[in-house]
Amino acid sequence: MAVKLRLMRMGKKKQPTYRVVAADARSPRNGRFIEIIGTYDPRQEPSVVKIDTEKAADWIRKGAQPTETVARLLKVAEAQPAAAPEAAQAAPAADATEAAE
Repeated sequence: MAVKLRLMRMGKKKQPTYRVVAADARSPRNGRFIEIIGTYDPRQEPSVVKIDTEKAADWIRKGAQPTETVARLLKVAEAQPAAAPEAAQAAPAADATEAAE
């Protein structure tokens, strides 16, 4: 079974958002998939790319082939991992202040 990392279109008409998925190459674009790896929202300014790079690297190690677009998005996602830990650290601090009240 040939696996590809590709985009799956979501959202309303003229308002696309995409999921980055691992899917069998024979499946249709919005058909069956194996696993959701992340999301891509091109309508935001700047575009929002949220991809679990560990899952993507694991699929690539297993032999999955990313499409040209997904390969480009993976490079963008790998370049911005510093933003994710800041958000994760901010959330527990908010929970602590709510618990104190």
